[in-house]
Amino acid sequence: MENWKNLIAQTTFRYIDHSSTKIFDQEAYTALHSFAIDDALALSVSDQLSPPTMRLWVHSNTIVLGIPDAKLPYINEGVQQLQQAGFHVVIRNSGGLAVALDNGVLNISLIFPDVKKLSIHEGYEAMVSFVQYMLRDLTADIKAYEIVHSYCPGDYDLSINGKKFAGISQRRVKDGAAVQIYLDVEGNSYKRASVIRDFYMTSKKGEPTKFSYPMVDPNVMSSLSELLQTPLTVKDIKIRAMNALLEVCEHVIEKDFTQTEYAHYRKRLAQMKKRNEPIILGIEDS
Repeated sequence: MENWKNLIAQTTFRYIDHSSTKIFDQEAYTALHSFAIDDALALSVSDQLSPPTMRLWVHSNTIVLGIPDAKLPYINEGVQQLQQAGFHVVIRNSGGLAVALDNGVLNISLIFPDVKKLSIHEGYEAMVSFVQYMLRDLTADIKAYEIVHSYCPGDYDLSINGKKFAGISQRRVKDGAAVQIYLDVEGNSYKRASVIRDFYMTSKKGEPTKFSYPMVDPNVMSSLSELLQTPLTVKDIKIRAMNALLEVCEHVIEKDFTQTEYAHYRKRLAQMKKRNEPIILGIEDS
């Protein structure tokens, strides 16, 4: 994508690191909070109260489900299986299907304004190009196309030699968009994919469904460390993300949440919790 730098090369870009610090709430920091935060930032960017923003976030032992996953015929059994294995389960408000997060997976959100002038594909392509640029000294082999039998398959799966290490989703709020990517950096990719495979087996039990859910093969998933045969860590990729941002942007600032952003966040968090009630209540009643 030739114009990806134009999206990022703003006069000022905001940087937020939520990968290792407790956020402003007293309650436990989960993926529910991260999706609410990105919504609040998208609103702020849309209203020109904040510059475009890059946010980094990490959540341990978490399975993030897509909206279609909630319609699986035996979803309650699948979620209960995940919870009994020690996973926190969340239904997100952006596109896609189930993904696995842990301390070896770095999430990056790029939050842009003026998206009414930006197609959904351009938003995805900007993230693809940013990751390729960020890792350009390590590889020129990152491709974007659907990896069949991966979890959360899509046209913008990122892979090297046919093995997926990242997936992208996008959430649009007013005239702002949060383009979100998970990067499988380190750890046991096979185990992550196996957890998602087993979840679908339990939640579907081979029954026909209107929606096509993936038949996950852990062998088509891998981490950047494995694929590049380099001992990369989440910390390494965080540094690369910041350096890439500094290289294409005039000024990078770190700015706390404003009162307006916090109010938007609280409202969006309440909406996220309400979205997740059917799953939570279903488990409690089963």
